Amino acid sequence: MKSDTVKKGIETAPQRSLFNALGLTEEELERPLVGIVSSYNEIVPGHMNIDKIVEAVKTGVSMAGGTPIVFPAIAVCDGIAMGHIGMKYSLVTRDLIADSTECMALAHQFDALVMVPNCDKNVPGLLMAAARINVPTVFVSGGPMLAGHVNGQKTSLSSMFEAVGAHAAGKMDEAGVEDYVCNACPTCGSCSGMYTANSMNCLTEAIGMGLKGNGTIPAVYSKRIKLAKHAGMKVMELLEKNIRPRDILTEKAFMNALTVDMALGCSTNTMLHIPAIAHEAGVELNLDIANEISEKTPNLCHLAPAGHHYMEELDEAGGIYAVMKELDKKGLLNTDIITATGKTVAENIKDAKNRNPEIIRPIDNPYSEKGGIAVLRGNIAPDSCVVKRSAVVEEMLVHEGPARVFDCEDDAIAAIRGGKIVEGDVVVIRYEGPKGGPGMREMLNPTSAIAGMGLGSSVALITDGRFSGASRGASIGHVSPEAAAGGPIGLIEEGDIIAIDIPANTINVKVSDEELAKRRESFVPKEPKVKTGYLARYAKMVTSADKGAILQV
Repeated sequence: MKSDTVKKGIETAPQRSLFNALGLTEEELERPLVGIVSSYNEIVPGHMNIDKIVEAVKTGVSMAGGTPIVFPAIAVCDGIAMGHIGMKYSLVTRDLIADSTECMALAHQFDALVMVPNCDKNVPGLLMAAARINVPTVFVSGGPMLAGHVNGQKTSLSSMFEAVGAHAAGKMDEAGVEDYVCNACPTCGSCSGMYTANSMNCLTEAIGMGLKGNGTIPAVYSKRIKLAKHAGMKVMELLEKNIRPRDILTEKAFMNALTVDMALGCSTNTMLHIPAIAHEAGVELNLDIANEISEKTPNLCHLAPAGHHYMEELDEAGGIYAVMKELDKKGLLNTDIITATGKTVAENIKDAKNRNPEIIRPIDNPYSEKGGIAVLRGNIAPDSCVVKRSAVVEEMLVHEGPARVFDCEDDAIAAIRGGKIVEGDVVVIRYEGPKGGPGMREMLNPTSAIAGMGLGSSVALITDGRFSGASRGASIGHVSPEAAAGGPIGLIEEGDIIAIDIPANTINVKVSDEELAKRRESFVPKEPKVKTGYLARYAKMVTSADKGAILQV
């Protein structure tokens, strides 16, 4: 066992004295040491229940003959961090989480790991760590929040942000906003739509690193406690069989994840995280593969913000395995590969049933024949940009309009709420990328303001930053190269006509190559706004979004 390095032989007597200080018995030290990475904290609603999940995992590990030992991972609540300097500290935590988990796992020589994440960057950060550490590992998330109820309708966090926009437009009074405040987010758990956290937890299941129900069983359901116990038991089986993350996280598994991503209509943030996780697993992904997969993968689900269905309904309909079973009817998945269940994908989904064809559309009756995400290229984004196609209204799939240019999110929000953005405009927000932000803030406030003011079907927004999974509309992010890296988004001027054609996967500013070259002669990218601390170090090391915003060594 790996842990023998710190517990076997006379030379480990100093280490064993410290295990003795922990109160561990000789019997416990004879067993494999299983690290349980707990993302519990008291500031993130998706994490406030993780202490109970961790206790259940510990029970499962002990039942199966292991010695569970808990250590922590941090997590940021993107909703609380939204719209101020705090959002600069969201994406950057992904790498802190991966690095700190690597440090803890290897410093203490754990034989296996159970990762207990839930919210946006916490999940990919721990998946990156799992690939890097490569000891037998199982994931069990904290689970999604139940949908809220306002005015007799189910609702979620995205409706909360849009209520603020509606108030700014004079369409909702303060009492109406407070009704949302008290009822939009009614339980613990990751916010109830197909936002980034739930997208990544569902894809953890699809890629094979989580057990059935990992992505969809609501946080408050008792069967999530049972799932956590089974995860603790399962990791001992993986240890016995020596099934490791890199045995699971193969190129075929990433293709499965992208396919399920398209079927579910996941957050565009998956286009940052999947390449970063693949990089840690030694698999290089070109984002163009997303369009190839999207071309042949029907979009089967319209969960909030794309539609009015929520995670609890997806769970009731059969969950991720039911979606995968539909996809397999057309041979769209690699089903012969091993997963953290100890079985192949084919074995996992064999008995799955689609219990609600309105929530999970049958493969022959999809919402659309193409997947939920599109990667666009053009003279604005030669290295790509990303849009959640399934959340774009039909009339905005092809759009031309004048650029309204802002060098930060805050100025754009002020203009939107001040009524300075009108139908047909294309809002351009730059210097918000991984390097320029630094930290690549999510743009939920401006997209929600646009939607709340009734402009969602007539105004587009493009940025070298990114969007929350709760954003909807023609919101095009991850423009690469970013402005701070000299990208052509930095050359756009107020009033330039921008042409967006999502079906054709193109985005261009209608300015001649000669004019763009002339502008470049005098173009000096702005320096990152933060000069000290972790963000300054991050800005020096981070790559553009098309490479997953990974850190260069």
